[in-house]
Amino acid sequence: MDIVFRAAFAYVFILFLLRVVGRRELSTMEPSDVVLLVVMGDLIQNGVTQSDYSITGVVLAMSTFGLLAVATSWLVFRSHRAQGIVEGEPIILVEEGRPIERNLRTERLTIRDVMQEARSQKIGSLDDVKWAVLESTGRITFIERD
Repeated sequence: MDIVFRAAFAYVFILFLLRVVGRRELSTMEPSDVVLLVVMGDLIQNGVTQSDYSITGVVLAMSTFGLLAVATSWLVFRSHRAQGIVEGEPIILVEEGRPIERNLRTERLTIRDVMQEARSQKIGSLDDVKWAVLESTGRITFIERD
């Protein structure tokens, strides 16, 4: 039963850590982000199973993570408040062509990051942007001026 409690704690801690690290799509992750995710998996395994290498220990740990993933998904689906806590809320990065520096700093994004994404969506200048929103998925959505 100890493995189940450690796995549950590890799951909640991973969700918290991923929220703290920030929103990034897998395709836009820096090498250090990828290393963090890979190492985190190994560190969590050591903390969850300790020296228990039995089939039972593996099944308990994996089942706990699987059940918690399904429960989290269901909770996010049913509760807007839980969705905001687990996935985060969209954040406005640009309004009427002007960057919102405070929000960029909070999300550790530069104006160059925003411009790069704008160019990838065929937007040449922020002057053409009414809103740029960092979605909870990590993508930036642009709404052009009329």
